[in-house]
Amino acid sequence: MSKLRVGFIGTGKRKPQRDALGYAMAYDHGNAYRALADQCEMVACADIVEENGRAFADYFGFEKVYTDYREMLAKEKLDMVSICTWMHLHEPMVVDACQAGIKAIYCEKPMANTWGGARRMAAAAKQAGVQLTFNHQRRYGVAWTTAKKLLDEGAIGDLQRLEAECPNIYEFGTHSIDMLSFYNNETPAKWVIGQIDYRTEALVFGGHTENQNLVLVEYANGVFGLIANGAGGRGPVACFTRLIGTDGVIEVYPVGGPALRYRPAGSKEWIVPELGPDPDLITAAIGDAIACLKEGRKCQLDVSNALIGTEIIFGAYESSRRRGRVDFPLEIDDNPLEAMVASGDLKPAKR
Repeated sequence: MSKLRVGFIGTGKRKPQRDALGYAMAYDHGNAYRALADQCEMVACADIVEENGRAFADYFGFEKVYTDYREMLAKEKLDMVSICTWMHLHEPMVVDACQAGIKAIYCEKPMANTWGGARRMAAAAKQAGVQLTFNHQRRYGVAWTTAKKLLDEGAIGDLQRLEAECPNIYEFGTHSIDMLSFYNNETPAKWVIGQIDYRTEALVFGGHTENQNLVLVEYANGVFGLIANGAGGRGPVACFTRLIGTDGVIEVYPVGGPALRYRPAGSKEWIVPELGPDPDLITAAIGDAIACLKEGRKCQLDVSNALIGTEIIFGAYESSRRRGRVDFPLEIDDNPLEAMVASGDLKPAKR
């Protein structure tokens, strides 16, 4: 396969300080493609603000800039696109790219702003035979992959429970919950029960995110997952991810601790493995997506894996709306948190 022709949908504007109104993630994607220049070439971008698109194109050294991404898809004969827009735009952009004959789509997370949208994206990619992947790049970090190796080698026995702490389960939590899938071998969930608190408005990239959460999920293999965030930023898990097995515990990024530590059953002391440096995670992730495309194998960032965590997220919000357990498959179309705000059932105070 010759070099992939790559385009970008949504460049954003580089700012001195990234915030909830924009990260300009396309620049991170662009840096990754530039590092992979032997396999791909950046040829075009589209942004509704022409000035932003031109600045992006000038930075990465190509000419074609569009204000309508559909025009770019129609004219540029692209092999791959990166979608770096806010969540509510992901669904139409992914569907349009699938229909335009793109071979691979690398999309920012979270998947979509509704559960129905996430499923429609997956269906469009399957129908068109497009590789659709999402930027859950933590799967390539040294601490996380070493923890998975320890688990697979039996360092803590059989996996029993996974725990995670995240400020919200939708935007930041898509990473946390995706990593539970990573450790549990992409096993789908059976049910979820959850409660949220949303008393102060928290908008991230235009989407509502709760202030506090408590979520319990059971996976199809009997492993349980616990996601929790305490009030005021002080949570009960105090760890990005904790793996609890029959014969010990592994902690990935515990608060105040090393990047990785584990303690076999019966031991009073933590073992801290020596870790090498992280690669650039987005470069590693996009590089893997390209390799998988060329080799015809499934990428671990595949939409089918992303759907597992996304179902848990929207299922937890639905559980809060129903005030009860939600059994999967999840049979809703909307975003229950957004719907509860729109209906007045939740009335977060403006910041």
